[in-house]
Amino acid sequence: MPSLKSYRLRIRSVQSTQKITKAMKMVAAAKLRRAQEQATAARPYAEAMDKILASLGQGAAGGTGPRLLAGTGADKVHLLVVATADRGLCGAFNSSIVREARRVVRALLAEGKTVKILCVGRKGRDQLRRDFASLIVDTISDLGRPRLSFGDAQKVSARVLAMFEAGEFDICSLIFNRFKSAMTQIVTRQQLIPPPPPEGEAQAPAGGAVHEFEPDEGEILADLLPRNLTVQVFRALLENAASFYGSQMTAMDNASRNAGDVIKKLTLQMNRSRQASITKELIEIISGAEAI
Repeated sequence: MPSLKSYRLRIRSVQSTQKITKAMKMVAAAKLRRAQEQATAARPYAEAMDKILASLGQGAAGGTGPRLLAGTGADKVHLLVVATADRGLCGAFNSSIVREARRVVRALLAEGKTVKILCVGRKGRDQLRRDFASLIVDTISDLGRPRLSFGDAQKVSARVLAMFEAGEFDICSLIFNRFKSAMTQIVTRQQLIPPPPPEGEAQAPAGGAVHEFEPDEGEILADLLPRNLTVQVFRALLENAASFYGSQMTAMDNASRNAGDVIKKLTLQMNRSRQASITKELIEIISGAEAI
């Protein structure tokens, strides 16, 4: 049976851990509110731009428009941008994204496709390289320090655009966690290049309305398409940030509660051990008195 001193040391150790988890929970809760507001504010703009370009992409099907809009016309090489966090202690946030990435990679490989992985965040890289180290082409980390900005999204989109212009892939998809609540995050796979057709919307007829662009259509799309890619990446990073803090807050809350349960259990065992020790000493005293 452990000594009373060892029980006290273990209780102090768990109490110190509990203080850390409580502090991390408070920090995550404070950052969650701002991250949630940013993610919610970015959704309407990103969704509207995505729908507009998806509609334009229908008319550019078959490679008749800009390559960023119409794609290469092939479906052989897929680039997966897996966006995770650089840190852990956030529950299933990172593992859920990596699990979906593994599923998508195995499905594409089974279809005979070539897959390349661009990791955004060290945790995704560390988990994916156990199974798909040869497929990882690059890792972008240390984003959002000290605060997530549009420039962070530009770093990711610039890497994707450079690969696309070099002809290194045909289709690019982004995997991230969409924020729903502090306890619920939805793993989402979004196709970036080329934009997928709008769901549930019929294609525009060939004899539809004619739009005039000022300046010309090519100049507008040349600026709008790379910007849209950055906007979609920025929106995903904001969703990921809110999901990370929500998952971390929940995980640290559970850890604090578990630490409290462990402290109660250790305290009960220590009291029982002390009571048994006192009882044993009393029995020894009484037995010695009776022997005299």
